[in-house]
Amino acid sequence: MTTLLVIAKEPLPGRVKTRLTPPFTAREAAALAEASLTDTLLAVAAAPATRRVLVLDGTPGPWLPPGFDVVPQRPGGLDERLADAFGRCAGPALLIGMDTPQVTPRLLDVDFTGCDAFFGAAEDGGFWALGLAEPDPALLRGVPMSTAVTGAVQRRRLVEAGLRVRDLPRLRDVDTAADAHAVAALAPHGRFAARLARCTAAAHR
Repeated sequence: MTTLLVIAKEPLPGRVKTRLTPPFTAREAAALAEASLTDTLLAVAAAPATRRVLVLDGTPGPWLPPGFDVVPQRPGGLDERLADAFGRCAGPALLIGMDTPQVTPRLLDVDFTGCDAFFGAAEDGGFWALGLAEPDPALLRGVPMSTAVTGAVQRRRLVEAGLRVRDLPRLRDVDTAADAHAVAALAPHGRFAARLARCTAAAHR
């Protein structure tokens, strides 16, 4: 069984989803971030795992379901924070972010038999998931984050380390309003889609 890690920011106005403003207000963007995080955490809660961990920048809120250990993110760049999250794991681990509310428990049910790593590319050039049978923080340190080549560099790092990599489906992160509408259409019954509909209606009033 696997440890499932979610790395996230507390959904506070002005701190999350700033690329959604405009067309949404900072408060609406934070509400969308909270809905995205909630959908993600519920998918993780429903997936098989030995342990579920929220690696959080901030303070837990009522959006956190039971069954999660909460650990703080370490200071530093995103590569260091991801590396530290894996460094807390003693066995197989799969890490995801809070930007893919369309994720399902089935996608997170990974089996490392016959492979050493799972890699989920994101459409923007990054990655939405990374799994390691034997977590090694060095595999992430120094990878340039939040660029159009982040995913390619990270996957190449795995291959060059001699790992057998299994690819997960490519998903779209929610960064912009266009992303939000496209992702909501993929998961129309989730909290994110419902919140987006309310925010969109408010914007047109």
